[in-house]
Amino acid sequence: MAFLANSVPMGDSTVTTLQEGREQAAPRSVTDAPGDARGQGFAQRMRTPRRPRFWFEILLIAVSYWTYSLIRNAVPEQKAQAFRNADWIWEVEHHLGIAVEETVNHAVNSVTWLIVGMNYYYATLHFIVTLGVLVWLYRSHPGRYAATRLVLFATTAVALVGYYFYPLAPPRLMTSENFIDTVVVHQTWGSMASGDLKNMSNQYAAMPSMHIGWSVWCGVTIFALASVPWVRVLGLLYPTLTLVVIVATANHFWLDAVGGMLCLAFGYAVARAWYGALPHALPRQVTGLTPVAVGQPALRR
Repeated sequence: MAFLANSVPMGDSTVTTLQEGREQAAPRSVTDAPGDARGQGFAQRMRTPRRPRFWFEILLIAVSYWTYSLIRNAVPEQKAQAFRNADWIWEVEHHLGIAVEETVNHAVNSVTWLIVGMNYYYATLHFIVTLGVLVWLYRSHPGRYAATRLVLFATTAVALVGYYFYPLAPPRLMTSENFIDTVVVHQTWGSMASGDLKNMSNQYAAMPSMHIGWSVWCGVTIFALASVPWVRVLGLLYPTLTLVVIVATANHFWLDAVGGMLCLAFGYAVARAWYGALPHALPRQVTGLTPVAVGQPALRR
């Protein structure tokens, strides 16, 4: 039979059939396993920018902020430690020669219209501008939206660690110093930190400053992605003015702002590690999920 098999001529179709049979009979390597390919494809899809879904984003942001507020306000109000930490921060700033918060606080408070405006700025723009930037990203930079949103979420999440392990009283609550609580003095509306609403917010979660973390996130995003020059300038001015506001209203020390920027740096590091690039370097648009390679959707700038 072996002699016949070697002597009888066979057509191309027969040879092909025999070759296919041998390939099917050959054992598959571990890397050929369909489960591994699916796993690699899923991980790749998770890391690939995709078009955000409106209602999912609304729900995600709402739930995330609710969770952040719940955890932040659930942190025990360690008053004695918070005041000790505030005294230490104030002493360090004196040694560094940057302890001018009290001077700024009194100077701005003497101009009623200015300090009242700053009170409302502190109470409102923190949320309005941040949400506005998210909406702009969603509409104009969908390919960069998820990565930039991840920066914001990671920044906020690591801030909760600071609130828990380093309770800090804001300057306005330091009875040993002469700071002015401008919201109480001018009876302005909207601050969760003073007045009738103070019991709804943890008073000793001043380090790091998320007013700075979020405003610098907004500023960097606008500066990196906006095409109009004056809009890019506004992006830089917003966190600068926010820094003046948090000090003038005696809600934060300078070093609280440093803590906020360190948290933001962590947020960018997380996004860079996950997506393999900083958010502004990712494609602006996502054309769809038509694969151009295994597990990789087609992208268009």
